[in-house]
Amino acid sequence: MPLPTLLSQHIVRRPQRIALLQHIAEQGSITRAAKSAGLSYKAAWDAIDELNNLAQKPLVERSVGGKGGGGARLSAEGERVLRLYQRLQVLQAQVLDAAEDASDLDLLGRLMLRTSARNQLHGKVTAIDSHGRNDLVRLELAAGLTLNAQITHDSTLHLELEVGTEVVALIKAGWLDVLAIEHAATLGHNCLSGNIEAILDADDGPSEVRIVLPNGQVLCALAQPAELKAIGARQGKPIQVQFAPSNVLLGTPV
Repeated sequence: MPLPTLLSQHIVRRPQRIALLQHIAEQGSITRAAKSAGLSYKAAWDAIDELNNLAQKPLVERSVGGKGGGGARLSAEGERVLRLYQRLQVLQAQVLDAAEDASDLDLLGRLMLRTSARNQLHGKVTAIDSHGRNDLVRLELAAGLTLNAQITHDSTLHLELEVGTEVVALIKAGWLDVLAIEHAATLGHNCLSGNIEAILDADDGPSEVRIVLPNGQVLCALAQPAELKAIGARQGKPIQVQFAPSNVLLGTPV
C-alpha cells in the first residue's frame, strides 16, 4: 500500500518528528525517545498523534503510564515508514547538493504550509453535495469513520476536489464540544465517539482532552474543568465530540 501523499510531504518537511520514530524504536519509551529527539514530552505526544492521524494505519503503539513515562513501540507500518525515512535521508543530502543557492531552500520553505490547528486528520473525499454557494464534502477517515466539511463552491474548485481526492481535515481544538456518551448530538453536526486517553489540566483556562477514536486517530478538545466534571469525564471513559461542518477546514497537497 503506497504511503499517503500528505504523510510523504510531512516526512520531507518535518524530519525531526519522523526521526522520533527511530528514537522510539531504540528506546521503547516516549520519555527517553523525546529526550533523544530534542523534544519535550508533550511535543513528542503531539508528534505521535499527528503522525498516526496522517497515516492510514497507526505508526506507534503505546501504553500510558508505563515505566519511564509510558512504553511505546513501532507498529509494522511504523517500521516501514522508518525505513522509508532512512532512505529519504540519503535523497535529502543529494537535494542539498543540487540546490543552486541557499535562498532556493528558503523559497521552498515559504511555499510549504504549517497550521496551528491541533487536529489534522487524513481522509478521502467520498461525496460532494452542492448547496447553493456552499458544498458539503463528505470524507472517509481510516477504518471507515466519516465526517462532513462545509466549504464554498469556489474552495472546492480551488482545491480541485473530487471523489477520491486525499485531503487533510483541520479542526481547531477549541471548535470541538465534548459530550457525555449518552447525550444526543446537535442535528447536522459531526459527532465522533472514542475513549479519553488523557486530560491535561492547565494552570488557568480550559483543560486539554485527548480522545482516541476507534480507528486509532486522536482528537484534541478544549473544555473547562467544570464542564468535564459535570459529564464525569476521566481517563479511559467513553466520550463524544461534536463540531459543525463549517468548522472543518480542508487542505490538499500543492
